[in-house]
Amino acid sequence: MSADAALPSPTALRDAPHAARNALADGFAVQAGRWAARMGAAAADITLLTHAARELAFAACDGHVCLPLRELSETAPETARRALLASGAAVEAGSRFLPAAAWPLVIDGERLYLRHFFDLETRLAAALTALAAAPPADAAPAQVEHLRAVLDARFPPRLPSAGPDWQKVAAALAFGQRLTIISGGPGTGKTTTVAAFIACLLELEPALRIALAAPTGKAAARMREALAARARELPEAVRLRLPGEAHTIHRLLGATPEPGQFRHHAANPLALDLLVVDEASMLDLALAAALLDALPAHARLVLLGDKDQLAAVEAGAVFADLSVSWCFSAARAARLAALTDVPPDALMQGSGKGQGAALTDCVVWLTESHRFRADSGIGRLARDINAGEGAAALDWLGTGVDPDVLWIESEAVQDGTDADAAARAWPSTAALAAMENGYAAYFAALRETPSGEPPSARAARVFAAFERFRVLVAVHGGPCGLAAINAHLAAHARAVLGIALAAGPFWAGRPVIVLKNDPVTRLFNGDIGLCLPDASGAARVFFPTADGVYRALPPQRLPEHDTAFALTVHKSQGSEFAEVLFLLPARPSRVLSRELLYTAITRATRQAVIVGAGPVFAAACMARGERFSGLRDRLRD
Repeated sequence: MSADAALPSPTALRDAPHAARNALADGFAVQAGRWAARMGAAAADITLLTHAARELAFAACDGHVCLPLRELSETAPETARRALLASGAAVEAGSRFLPAAAWPLVIDGERLYLRHFFDLETRLAAALTALAAAPPADAAPAQVEHLRAVLDARFPPRLPSAGPDWQKVAAALAFGQRLTIISGGPGTGKTTTVAAFIACLLELEPALRIALAAPTGKAAARMREALAARARELPEAVRLRLPGEAHTIHRLLGATPEPGQFRHHAANPLALDLLVVDEASMLDLALAAALLDALPAHARLVLLGDKDQLAAVEAGAVFADLSVSWCFSAARAARLAALTDVPPDALMQGSGKGQGAALTDCVVWLTESHRFRADSGIGRLARDINAGEGAAALDWLGTGVDPDVLWIESEAVQDGTDADAAARAWPSTAALAAMENGYAAYFAALRETPSGEPPSARAARVFAAFERFRVLVAVHGGPCGLAAINAHLAAHARAVLGIALAAGPFWAGRPVIVLKNDPVTRLFNGDIGLCLPDASGAARVFFPTADGVYRALPPQRLPEHDTAFALTVHKSQGSEFAEVLFLLPARPSRVLSRELLYTAITRATRQAVIVGAGPVFAAACMARGERFSGLRDRLRD
């Protein structure tokens, strides 16, 4: 038995109904037990093994890469280790048998892995270590002066009282090495930093092959638009050489119909010299490993993300593991000081957030927001959430003093409430009205029919109205979940637009979100389209493309999809909207965490409305979305 053959994918486990998840996890545990029985294991060892296998299966669908042995039972970790090894279904990492065998479980130190995840994590750590260990590029004195001039042009000098310009430092950091990881919240200037860095490189190496990528189509489109906006400030010769397109990672790698398999890999690497990946917090372990496998040996990699955001839906929290701490060595601080005029001492003091960090000299944090004012409600709420200060946030939210952040109180469902009562805990009338009113401009745009307007122009106009506002939810089921809210808003839209049920599922104005990658139609998980008529009046689904135009597909060609008036917070990552309404579930849930709250409210650029019960919000602020992984330790080792 191999782990891959015995255990369904984490996605299958996560998306299956509760009873089916139990059945799938139980099935893996049974197969592990049968393996051990065939190996002649003792009954007690088989009992612990089947328990461990079941817990590991559920951990995988919750996003964990491994499980600490202490989590498996009340017995001491060493006792669990001995029992698992004695069962014959687990092997110790570093064993001379490991490379040639197919044990389904691997024990590495105090962690228990599915073999597949152990192999992925080991491979990813080796690739990142090799990138980080590559010696820095030593620029000639003339190049140093040229770089200084370019950086000064992009980042004008600041008053000493303002402190170091960390955007400038990050751009200089990326020039001299093959791996750079830049973490920053919304509006901290990650794209500005990368635009300046790319401009520096292109002035020195005009033929440089650059690729831009992000985990979702929406994030890729935003990256391209943001870089194009920054490019207006660059010299024309540089601007014309900038990449004109940003890809989803799946499209860049060449997704195939076989899940997890790509056309580009170690034996067929990508044809590029620099790869910039935005929204890297959405990278799961398997996708990150595939990306590093396909990176050419000489290429640079820049990862941009927000360490405080939600991790990927699939297993792993790669970006958080990589950017959890940072520090500069004295040698790197001296190089950066020569390019930025920031004193080395200031660079060393400004970093130092984790001496002995896994990736010394490769990570920098941007903390100064240019999107939210220092006294902005959204910025203040984001800080309170990250600090776990839920009660303090509720105190000032309840006053309603800041129009940027609104709180709509709803009644909590107490523990012990019967299922029928919990199912009737619909959002309040005020909450439903706020959701419906949020889409008023969209409905108005749909009702407009300018004479002679081509379908593509209508799609652009209606999309702009739709993208102003979004409802975000935390859970799929229940009255405050994705299915119920989408059904309510779809019914409201039909009523407002006068669309009869006989119009079918693809009525004009229905937004849809793609749920599975489909290389044939070039649609990928998270892509959003709008149902609109074409020039002949036939129903089509319009999707934006990387070059700013819209393509229309017959509904019959769509891969698996759903209505998209409301999105889960996970699906909203990589997007931003002028206004967001975030709906908390009626009672605490294991999916609620401060990372989820932070991600939800920072999707808004102008106003965030939160609907929920105070105790549920406060509990979510206290909950950290920790994921078990060995990547940090593996990189240090």
